[in-house]
Amino acid sequence: MTEPRRKRGAARTSNRGPTAIPQLPLRRVTNPYPPMAMLSADQIEAIHEASMHILENFGIEVMSPRALSLFDKAGAKVDHASMTVRIDRGMIDEALKTTRSSYRLTPRNPARAVHLGGNTINFTLVAGPPNVHDMERGRRAGNLRDYCDLTRLAQHFNCIHMLGNQVCAPVELPANSRHLDTYFANLTLTDKSFHVSAIGRGRALDGIEMMAISRGLTLDEMRDDPGVTTIISVNSPRRFDEMMAEGLMTMAEFGQSVAVTPFTLMGAMSPVTLAGALAQQNAEALFGVVLTQLVRPGAPVMYGAFTSNVDMKSGAPAFGTPENTKANIASGQLARRYGLPYRTTPGSASNAADAQGAYETLMALWGAVLGHGNLVYHAAGWQEGGLTASFEKFIIDVEMIQHMMEFLRPIEVNEAELAVEALGAVPTGGHFFGEPHTLERYATAFYQPMLSNWQNYEAWQEAGGLDTTARATRLWKKALEDHVEPTMDISAREALEAYVARRKEAIGPGEP
Repeated sequence: MTEPRRKRGAARTSNRGPTAIPQLPLRRVTNPYPPMAMLSADQIEAIHEASMHILENFGIEVMSPRALSLFDKAGAKVDHASMTVRIDRGMIDEALKTTRSSYRLTPRNPARAVHLGGNTINFTLVAGPPNVHDMERGRRAGNLRDYCDLTRLAQHFNCIHMLGNQVCAPVELPANSRHLDTYFANLTLTDKSFHVSAIGRGRALDGIEMMAISRGLTLDEMRDDPGVTTIISVNSPRRFDEMMAEGLMTMAEFGQSVAVTPFTLMGAMSPVTLAGALAQQNAEALFGVVLTQLVRPGAPVMYGAFTSNVDMKSGAPAFGTPENTKANIASGQLARRYGLPYRTTPGSASNAADAQGAYETLMALWGAVLGHGNLVYHAAGWQEGGLTASFEKFIIDVEMIQHMMEFLRPIEVNEAELAVEALGAVPTGGHFFGEPHTLERYATAFYQPMLSNWQNYEAWQEAGGLDTTARATRLWKKALEDHVEPTMDISAREALEAYVARRKEAIGPGEP
């Protein structure tokens, strides 16, 4: 009796055959529970006051003449020689009056709209690694083929709501124009919103224009209906370089979303204490928020946070640490203090898609969820401290994200759910397997994992004895086989192809 049962169990969970990978349906994910308050109201105000002191007395270096001019005209104290800007709390208060507590990004498929703010939570594909890895081909430099495959995976899984900036860098393409190739891949292989590169004005504007083309809109129409976002990475401590400042101003000018995100690694780019790092992060983020509103009052902007720590023995960045998790929660409190949507990140320093990679990522993911993050950036595929995009880690992360989505679904309590009639029908010492209440719900009662293996040991061995990472390899390969490219109007595709060709010719060997 046990032998046939073991075989059926092995066949049922081996991920072989035509059966689709189980996944949650497309839906807007909300966090219905109160955000965790790790800091008291007095502590939040103490961090706020420290941030005001930094901005009013120490200032921020801004390496952009155009940005310096904007601050100058707005009444900030600008030292053009040192490119240092000091702003007072009055200027911050005025800027916050025109920011929005929530807004929406609309891609070419309106059903994939990304809602930012309130209790909505969104998850994105990893962004920016120079390398890519899978268990069959090993670690290698980023390239367009892998870029496209990872983008296809992002389209395939509903829990990935948006793409980040270049899931891996296609290093075989010219650095000054490869953003055009990646934007084109984003827009044709998916129908989701994406992050544009804001390294200077040209790259940002190309992303805005290409999204507008895909939606059949003019740039003026896109101003009031944003479709893309970017991350402005502050060169902590207290520096906005020219390219980041120009990218920020371009995005704000055209009404597109900006997440101002200081990269504050405690012990390296910020004080070794969490309170000090949060004060610095807060000052740098608010400074960028002010700049968006000086360019265009009402421009959509997010409070970004990426505070973690370094290994004090080596100086290497660490992620998914207890300090990182606490920072994710505390930063959410600061974002709500200013009425801004909140961008945060899980992460791991692990060099492999292994247990360390999972527990560090999940630790930081809990911080993002408890802190009520609205945009969870780098949510799927991050490996090696962000230096590698991993196919297996992508699958593991998708599983964790889906677990979190189901955790966030509220418990229903009603007559049917209480199941009192079923409880009375089953005798003491009996079971509920054959009870009508169970049979009516057995297919949908519980979350169905795509990666976990619940076989007994013998059945698991018979099915190949694959561990989580090996099963993840099978799953990403199957997802690529099952991927269906979203349809695009032929005229829109031709217009995008023409735009890319025209811009590559215009850019030539120079910068965009």
